[in-house]
Order: sequence, then C-alpha cells, then structure tokens
Amino acid sequence: MSSKVIEITTELVNPILEEKNLELVDIEYVKEGKNWFLRVYIDKEGGIDIVECGEVSEQLSEKLDEADPIKEAYFLEVSSPGVEKPLKTLEDFKKNIGNNVFVKLYEKIDGEKTYEGILQNVENDTVAIEYKIKTRKKIVEIPYEKVAKARLAVMF
Repeated sequence: MSSKVIEITTELVNPILEEKNLELVDIEYVKEGKNWFLRVYIDKEGGIDIVECGEVSEQLSEKLDEADPIKEAYFLEVSSPGVEKPLKTLEDFKKNIGNNVFVKLYEKIDGEKTYEGILQNVENDTVAIEYKIKTRKKIVEIPYEKVAKARLAVMF
C-alpha cells in the first residue's frame, strides 16, 4: 500500500512542483506510533523556504483530498530535505560532485560497507569518492548498483 500511495502522490505533486520550478527529492509514507505521515521533500537550487513549502502543501492537500488515495487519517508534511539531502539518482550524484557524501553499500568494497568523503566523479555508472584513512587520501570507485543509500554529509 505504501508504494501505491507514494506513486499517486508523485503523480499529484509533480505538476505543482514543475509550475514552481521546484524539484521532488523524496516521498515517504510511514507509520510512527499510532499515526501515519506522508512526507514530501522538495528543493531547488539555493534551497527552499517555508513559504514555498506551505504553498506546495496547500495545493497538494487539495489534490490528495480529490484523489483520496489514503483511507486512514494521516499527517501531510512538506519540507526541505535539509543539509543531509538524500542522493537518489545518478543525476543527483552528478549535481553534487565536489561535495561531501556518505554512501552505504549493499556489499563490501575494499572491506568496507560505508564511505564518507568528497564526491570526485560520476562516470559510466560508477561513483568515485575520495576518503581519508588516518592521514592518507584514497579513492574508491563504487558501481552505482551497489549503492544502498547515499546522502550529502556535513563536515565538521
């Protein structure tokens, strides 16, 4: 059911976002405790503000009421993905070359299942990340199909 709700929500929100030159980052439909949440994460170059989130929320809420894809009560949340924005597609990786990323893998590469470092390149469905081991810098090349999850990472 969750995937159907996400699919319908995607179809409903995309025209709203296109009209406002905004980008859909992710949609979640999850149960937390007794409550269901439909979370829509949106963004644009330079970031998004609360007014834009509110406008999208209002318009999407109307569309969801018309389509009525969710039978139980739920909370609709429209927000920015934050500074640790998920990277969902190869295109997301390409847009973030030079940024710090955290990548979790389906299987180990060079004995590791997670890498954090600077995204160096994306070529031929392979992601190259420069990371540090103590004081040495190394580059790992990760086939995109081995990426389980990825996000931008804040450096301290």
